[in-house]
Amino acid sequence: MIDLHTHTLFSDGVLLPSELVYRAKFRGYEAIALTDHVDYSNYEFNIPKIVEVAKILQDNYDIKVLPGAEITYVPPKLISDIAAKCKKLGAKIIVVHGETVAETVPPQTNHYALKADIDILAHPGHITEEDVILAKDNGVYLEITTRHGHNATNKEVAGLALKHGANLVLNTDSHLPEDLMDLDKIEKTLKESGLNFKYFETMQKNSKNIIDKK
Repeated sequence: MIDLHTHTLFSDGVLLPSELVYRAKFRGYEAIALTDHVDYSNYEFNIPKIVEVAKILQDNYDIKVLPGAEITYVPPKLISDIAAKCKKLGAKIIVVHGETVAETVPPQTNHYALKADIDILAHPGHITEEDVILAKDNGVYLEITTRHGHNATNKEVAGLALKHGANLVLNTDSHLPEDLMDLDKIEKTLKESGLNFKYFETMQKNSKNIIDKK
């Protein structure tokens, strides 16, 4: 299993990176990205620390660990700028906190994120067809999430992605130990998203494609 959207004590998760990664390995993960929330206040601190610990854990736990960041509540027109800064510091996976219906995300976050050099638009809520096409054209992957609340629009996102040929990935947005992937969570999420279980293979290949480009 590959999961490219998780959180640790470096933002609002409850686990140290070491514990999160080992728990993921124990569950059978082959790869995980550590993508704590960042904005201009903390990216210069968070990312170098995550880069350091990701290498240590990957070298010792026999699991691919990618340092990353979830750009969160940054003024939309500045997403491209901070994404570039995060990459320069060593973030390999750039996620943007999309316009989920569960929170009051700044309008146009989806659109400006999809014009930036990022990898994944997380929980994009009521994403427009125009932005789904933009995701396809710019090679940004749209997230289907197992996370409660954010998952309310999974079926809508999946339907538009399939209609326009945009790529989907399945992530957990883990904050707690029990948030990590397992078979029951995967099956339930796919069913609620209107996707059959075989499509999980496609989503995992998409995640692997992201990793292979790093």
